Amino acid sequence: MARPKKTDAPDTTQAIDLTAGTIERLTCRTDTKAQAFLRDTKAPGLRVRVTNTGAKAFVFEGKLNRQTIRRTIGDVRTWSIEQARTEARRLAVLLDNGQDPREIERQQQADKAAAQAAASAQALTVGELWPLYLAQGRPKRKDAWKPRYRADLESMASPGGAPKKRGQGLTLPGPLHPLMGLALVDVTPDALATWYDHQALRGKDQAARARGMFQGFLRWCSGQPEYRALADREAPKDPRIVENLPPTKRRTGALEAAQVPGWWQGVEELGNRTASAYLKTLLLTGARREEVAAIKWQDVDFQWRKLTLADKATSTRTIPLTPYLAQLLATLPRVGPYVFAADSKTGHIADARDAHAKALQSAGVPHLTFHDLRRTFIQHARRVVPAGVPAQISGHAPSAVAEGYAVLSIGELRPYAEQVEAHILGLAGVQFTSASEPGKLRVVAGGAGAAP
Repeated sequence: MARPKKTDAPDTTQAIDLTAGTIERLTCRTDTKAQAFLRDTKAPGLRVRVTNTGAKAFVFEGKLNRQTIRRTIGDVRTWSIEQARTEARRLAVLLDNGQDPREIERQQQADKAAAQAAASAQALTVGELWPLYLAQGRPKRKDAWKPRYRADLESMASPGGAPKKRGQGLTLPGPLHPLMGLALVDVTPDALATWYDHQALRGKDQAARARGMFQGFLRWCSGQPEYRALADREAPKDPRIVENLPPTKRRTGALEAAQVPGWWQGVEELGNRTASAYLKTLLLTGARREEVAAIKWQDVDFQWRKLTLADKATSTRTIPLTPYLAQLLATLPRVGPYVFAADSKTGHIADARDAHAKALQSAGVPHLTFHDLRRTFIQHARRVVPAGVPAQISGHAPSAVAEGYAVLSIGELRPYAEQVEAHILGLAGVQFTSASEPGKLRVVAGGAGAAP
């Protein structure tokens, strides 16, 4: 047999001592198959693969449990022959030990990905998770936050620097903003204690409220499998924080009977007709400020005298539309879908605190919140009707039921609701009959003015 020339392509049917020259001359006929292999004699299992496009790479081939295992080692231009032989021997040892190189590689890749994920998780900041919490979080035993609380969560974590909506200057960073840059794993009792001490210097009540909000965030993180190991939900309960929380103050503010006429008169004198009607509606229904502000004309049934309110976040409740309130709402201009329309982002009245402050000042009444008006309604209503009635009207029906009160239908509730309205109007000094026309209410001596 003639000895092959050094310029001939190597015979792929025979194993040879691989050299750079033989690898360079190795070809694959494009008309017969897609690839060809040249075996090495020094490292069993090592081959050079050449495709019909001329691409060449070192590969390893062996058997495990009668199954052919083939792994690509690397490009012949990158790996030297000796490096490829060393790698082939390593893979052969793995097969001899019953190990599949493919499974080992997959496990290594999985371990690497897990390590990278762990590193990313360790670096995950509160600020990165906060928007997710706002989108997915919810209060305990409830479906969703009230809009006001949701807005407070945002403002508490805001960086500040925005123009103030009230007054001059820019807003300050929210109490929770310093925590936004912390990695979740770094939210420790020590870190929170230091944060709380600093925020308490700005205001203990605000710091305590921020701490409660952040505790809800950590509780949510602990409920998510991917963040559970990173969050210490007990950190806000550190004694250094808890022992310095301000005492819980039970709010008792409300209009006394003698203060109602002055308050009503002050509200009557407001230049803003919508704000005046809004404040009266708060007192006459005991509803929450957000519920009243969001009333739409479609929620007011003048024919059957019913009023539907958005109760908390997701549900609604329907209450009787009492005579005076019906005429009061009928006097308001219909300039949009909302009864208490305003030039705001929402389209309805958003903040009547200035108007209320003017009315209080005019009446000589100390500061009262909108919730104090709700409390006023409940306190005075209880003097003339069963306690469960004002609870149901104002949206406290569940607690009233627990006390043995049966929820009333609209028809059953109506005479009680009208009795409560008449009582409050009497306190205000307003003489009203259901036959009265809007704008023709008569004021008794010492009482407030007529409805707008």
